[in-house]
Amino acid sequence: MQYISEIDQLSSFPSIDTEVLRTFVAIADQGGFTRAGELVNRTQSAVSMQMKRLEDDVLQRKLFERDGRQVRLTPEGQVLLGYARRILKLHSEVFNTLREPHMVGLVRIGTPDDYVMRFLPGILKQFSKAYPLIQIEMHCESSTVLMQRHDLALTVVSREPGNEIGELLRTERMVWAASPCFCVDEHEALPLAMSGADCLYTQWARSALDAAGRDYRLAYHSSNVAAIQAVVNAGLAVMVSMESLVTDDLRILGKDEGLPPLPSMNLHLLRNPQMTSPITECLAAYILEGFKP
Repeated sequence: MQYISEIDQLSSFPSIDTEVLRTFVAIADQGGFTRAGELVNRTQSAVSMQMKRLEDDVLQRKLFERDGRQVRLTPEGQVLLGYARRILKLHSEVFNTLREPHMVGLVRIGTPDDYVMRFLPGILKQFSKAYPLIQIEMHCESSTVLMQRHDLALTVVSREPGNEIGELLRTERMVWAASPCFCVDEHEALPLAMSGADCLYTQWARSALDAAGRDYRLAYHSSNVAAIQAVVNAGLAVMVSMESLVTDDLRILGKDEGLPPLPSMNLHLLRNPQMTSPITECLAAYILEGFKP
C-alpha cells in the first residue's frame, strides 16, 4: 500500500520533458536563448516558448532574470539547474546501459604501475562515465612479465624502438632523475633504485652505465614504483623514469653530471585475440585516445 501511495503521489506532479531540461541547461551554459537554440537545434522563439511553459505551467516559478539579450538564473533557476544536470546524466546512463546490454561485464587489463599513476586515472574516469556497469580488473607488473600472461584482454607494455609490437600509444624520452639534494660526485659507485632485473628500465640503466664505464650499484630494489620514488625523494639514489613522470620535487640528470643518455621508449597496446569483445574494443579506443601526447 505504501508503494502504491508513493506512485500516486508522483503522478500528481506534472512531468518535465528531458528535451526541455536540455534546453534549459543550454540557456544556463550559453547565457542566452539564441545561442542555446543553436546548440539544441531550435529557433529562438521555440526556446522562449519552451521556457515560458516551464515557468508558467509546469513549475510556476520564475527561472530567469532577463537583461537585454543576456539572461541570468534566479535562485529557483539555480536549484533547477543542479537537478537538471543530474537528471540528464542519469537519462544518458540508462540508455548507455540498456541499449547496449553487451556493455556489461568484466575486462582484465595489465600495465606497469607507473603508467597507472600517469595515464590511467583520466582514461578510466571517462570510460566509467560512459559505461558504469563494466568492471575493470587491473594487474600491475613489469612489461616482461605482462607479455608472458595470456589471461589479460588488454596490456600496455614498454618496448625499445625497433622492437615494435601491437599498437603504438606514444614515445617517451627516458631520463635519470634524483632529488635536488643528491650529489653524483659524492658517490664512487652510483646508487640506483630500480625494479627487478626483468624490468626494461633496469636493463637500460645497466647497459648505458656499462657502456660509459661508470661504476654503479643496485642500492634499492622494489617492484613498487611508489617505494622507489620515496627512496629517490629522500636523496638516497638515482632512478630511471619517463620524462613525463618526473615530478616537480625531482631533477633530471644528464651529461653535466656524467651520466650517459638513455634510449627512447615506446608504449604499446597489446590485444589478446582470444578475448576480443565489444567491451575490450571500446576500452582499447579510450586507452588509445588517453595516451596521445
